[in-house]
Amino acid sequence: MLGRFSNRRTAASPAWPAEPPPPVYEPLQPAALELPPAPAVSVYPIPADAADAAERLPAPVPTTVAPTPVAQPAPELASAPIKPKLLEAKVRLHKRLIEELNLASLEKLPEQELRREIHTIISGWVVAERLPLNAKELDAFVSEVLDEMTGLGPLEPLLRDPSIADILINGHENVFVERRGVLEQVPSLFKDEAHLMRIIQKIVSAVGRRVDESSPLCDARLADGSRFNCAVRPIGVDGPLVSIRKFSKSKLSLDRLVEIGAVRPQMAELLAAAVKARITTIVSGGTGSGKTTMLNALSAFISPTERLITIEDAAELQLQQPHVARMETRPANLEGKGEIRQRDLVKNALRMRPERIILGECRGEEAFDMLQAMNTGHEGSMATIHANNPREAISRLEQMIGMAGLPLSQTSIRGQISAAVRMIVQLQRLSDGKRRVTSVAEITGMEGDIIQMQEIYKFVRTSTDPDGTIQGHHVATGIRPRFLQELVAHGVNIPSSHFDPSKPL
Repeated sequence: MLGRFSNRRTAASPAWPAEPPPPVYEPLQPAALELPPAPAVSVYPIPADAADAAERLPAPVPTTVAPTPVAQPAPELASAPIKPKLLEAKVRLHKRLIEELNLASLEKLPEQELRREIHTIISGWVVAERLPLNAKELDAFVSEVLDEMTGLGPLEPLLRDPSIADILINGHENVFVERRGVLEQVPSLFKDEAHLMRIIQKIVSAVGRRVDESSPLCDARLADGSRFNCAVRPIGVDGPLVSIRKFSKSKLSLDRLVEIGAVRPQMAELLAAAVKARITTIVSGGTGSGKTTMLNALSAFISPTERLITIEDAAELQLQQPHVARMETRPANLEGKGEIRQRDLVKNALRMRPERIILGECRGEEAFDMLQAMNTGHEGSMATIHANNPREAISRLEQMIGMAGLPLSQTSIRGQISAAVRMIVQLQRLSDGKRRVTSVAEITGMEGDIIQMQEIYKFVRTSTDPDGTIQGHHVATGIRPRFLQELVAHGVNIPSSHFDPSKPL
């Protein structure tokens, strides 16, 4: 059966040890029971581990025995735990595949041909194992074995699910995912902690990293661009902790953000015009609030003639302009050498003739170099920052500049911030999972040693429904941004009605 993919040259693989044949049950006879008449039904003993056994039973024999409750077929593997016997069999078959097959030859095959070969091999072994699988379950079983061989095992179905944004694992038994902003627990398909550790090692070894007791923390990027972080024992007290932020293959446009209610059309028009007019912008928000999504959406309004340089810890931005130079940080190697920080890349970017620099996330001393770039002819540059409101975003920038260790006074730092940053777009993930632009603020300069800003739009929360859905709406504050004249100079006219608080957005 193994054909040209077998590693054995002398004799066929020995047959898998057969289990004893299942006991034969005689159907109950009506004459042996003293029961009142009942509707004619069919009764057969149902093996506990074969949900679809009824499909393989012989022709029914009428009887008057009351019906026996039959276990319902198991749901899809993505929503129900796999049966322990099948999970053990999958591990055994996977080991046997490794031992007996020429995996190097198999992996060179096209995906469909590889699937057919594995399907044929496993079908024979399933018969020998006497596993109660119908055609649908066999296909799912083959997919799992392929995932173990060529992919990331139980993580593969979750990575393929487009509705999942985050995968969070707290030990091998507890797996959570985020769908549409809401966390939910899903059945774990990891056999044990060793199974989970094998998958973790497979991920980190692919990027030249290692994780063990001496080095229990690790960041990596999956082949599809998803961000991966893990903490294993002894840091993970109850077992390995894994966090995966999936890389979105579909880029949300500003129009799409309007459709889903994250921002109103008038607000979107102002944001797009500000990008075209090279108004330097900071996108602020908490974890998972949609900062990168907003940065991607705003970048669509940058002229295709401009040279852009992006700097990120993990490359996520999907700029569509033809002249984009992408750079990514690099962690230190096993000897602690070779680290390349964001600050190193920002400094290097200034030597690469950028017209705009886009910083995926400002989180440390690189903030100083980024402000220097914004103040020295690179207007229209953009960055994201972790903060809960625009005022806090300014405070965090101050702290990050202080991390550079330069002898600058607080007034000097604030002066640089007010001169460089013109607009802050604040995002928030609400408790119902929806993401909203909660504030658009303009920095107007300094008054004494205080940075002045004015809010142009804000989100007003009105109530919470019994099901947890948050009700609210965006409003204009009545303040017109001071940079409107710059928009006009770039050929964009924003109607004054967009800032009228008496008119709904």
